[in-house]
Amino acid sequence: MDIDACLQQGFLVRETPDRKLIEKETKESRYDLESAKKAIAEKDYKWAIIKSYYSMFHAGKAVCFSRGYREKRHVAVLVVLEQLSKEGKLESRFINDFRAAMNAREGADYRYSYSLEQADQLWSIAQEFLKRMEALIDLR
Repeated sequence: MDIDACLQQGFLVRETPDRKLIEKETKESRYDLESAKKAIAEKDYKWAIIKSYYSMFHAGKAVCFSRGYREKRHVAVLVVLEQLSKEGKLESRFINDFRAAMNAREGADYRYSYSLEQADQLWSIAQEFLKRMEALIDLR
C-alpha cells in the first residue's frame, strides 16, 4: 500500500499542517512513554508494551501532520513512514521498529503475550523513535 492508495481508501486525508496538532501529538507521545516507564516499574508489562506502542503511534501521527496528512487507520502512519524512508529522509530501522511495535501491542492486547524483557526493549525503542520523529519534524 502507498500514500495514494491510503488517500483513496480514506486511511489518510490531506490536511494543512498545524503546529498545534503536531505539538499535541508529540506531547501525547512523551506522556505515553512516561506511562510505559511507570508501568514497567509497577511490573505491568502488558500495559508498558501498549503504552510504548502508543508513544510511537503518536510520534508517527505528529510526522503525518507535519507532512499534511491526518491518519484514519494505524497502518496509514506506517505507510507515511515508509514513504519517508523511500525518499531517504528516514532510516529503515524505524519502519521495522514501528511494525514490530504494532505486532507487540497486538500480541499483548489480544494474545496476552508480554514479558519484562519485551517491555524494556520496546520502551527503549519507543524512546529512540520519539527522538527521531521529533528530529524529522524539526527538519521540515
